[in-house]
Amino acid sequence: MRWGSKQLFSFLKFNQIQTPTQNQQSRTLVKVRLKWVKNKSLDHIIDIHTDIKAASLLKDAIFRSSTGYLTSKSIADWQKLFGLTVPTLRFIRRYPTLFQEFPHPKYPSLPCFKLTNIALNLHNQEQLVYQNCESEIVERLCRVLMMTRDKMVSFQSLYNLKWDLGLPDDFDRNLIRKYPDCFRAVKGSNGLACLKLLKWDDEFAVSALQMGNEDVDLSVSDNGETGLRKFKRGQNGLAFPMSFPRGYGGQKKVKAWMDDFQKLPYISPYEDCRGIDPNSDLMEKRVVGVLHEFLSLTVYKKTKRNYLRSLREELILPHKFTRIFTRYPGIFYLSLKCKTTTIALREGYRRGKLVDPNPLSKLRDKFYYVMRTGLIYRNKGVDMLPQLDSLVADDGAVVNDRDESEEEEDEEVCYTDGSSEMEAASSEED
Repeated sequence: MRWGSKQLFSFLKFNQIQTPTQNQQSRTLVKVRLKWVKNKSLDHIIDIHTDIKAASLLKDAIFRSSTGYLTSKSIADWQKLFGLTVPTLRFIRRYPTLFQEFPHPKYPSLPCFKLTNIALNLHNQEQLVYQNCESEIVERLCRVLMMTRDKMVSFQSLYNLKWDLGLPDDFDRNLIRKYPDCFRAVKGSNGLACLKLLKWDDEFAVSALQMGNEDVDLSVSDNGETGLRKFKRGQNGLAFPMSFPRGYGGQKKVKAWMDDFQKLPYISPYEDCRGIDPNSDLMEKRVVGVLHEFLSLTVYKKTKRNYLRSLREELILPHKFTRIFTRYPGIFYLSLKCKTTTIALREGYRRGKLVDPNPLSKLRDKFYYVMRTGLIYRNKGVDMLPQLDSLVADDGAVVNDRDESEEEEDEEVCYTDGSSEMEAASSEED
């Protein structure tokens, strides 16, 4: 029997037979079920950074105050805002080397807190770092906006990410004023105030993974050929660095699955992805690339899951993108420390330390050194302020409360039932 073109088309559609071009973007990766492995070193770092962030935000709030101090009543409800596991009043009293307690001028029974001289010194050093690194901060902010669909992000999302991205406290006013050719405050379609990118810079449109593989040219060619077009011609892409927890390396099924994933072409997070099938393996690798690039832009190569979720539509991420973190444990680490879910880039750390610390992270190390001294010595910590001030003024002051020779430790914690804590955290969506 001879079929006409309409009959043949109906047969192909009914039997879901794909053409070679369509088949290139179909799903072929095996869904391997992996165990969650707890990493003690990364959990410890996340625990420390939670306290540093809360103390830093308290410092900024006191500095912005018109009176130069905050009352215990005004900070009582800030525990959830700062992500603390203890009441804010108890937290601020832990660090007398940063926050000096004194009675209110009019109401002696009301405790108040102001910054110590060493805290003011650290604040001034922080402002100097922001000034010296302003070009890097502008580039970082441009890259974030360049990855988004409409090249703009709401200020609310940026406020949440301010500490992670290393943005100054007044970035929403100062940077817009100083760089009017790059940024503009606009009103989004949802009515929220947004920061919009005005100028695209091709030099910024190179991801961290591409910069780490400079010998591989995945940039847009002179004839406009993008990574997606190169994919259709059969060219291979870049592979993500992977550091598997103990126990995964010997699993042949996992290794074969990851080899297939790595062979998929790499689509730059700065490239238009509208030509990619949203249900394909290629889109999955593109999502991994976007998350990898975003975490690479942060100071500590990590951020909270909820902060990423607020950017889901802007970054063109699937609704249940959180599952990517548990599906690729060699690239990402998902932590449940401090009653929240934090996502970290594994390659950003080695032996419990940041691989590539920047000036801001080094200054925050000094900040933590002062915090830890006050916590350990409590009442005596105040007497040590002159000595601490001289140490913090020295650029050589470094903090590390773990042995440098200590290896990064993974403790396997396996959950097999559907009600496990990790599965609930990784599958919970809006």
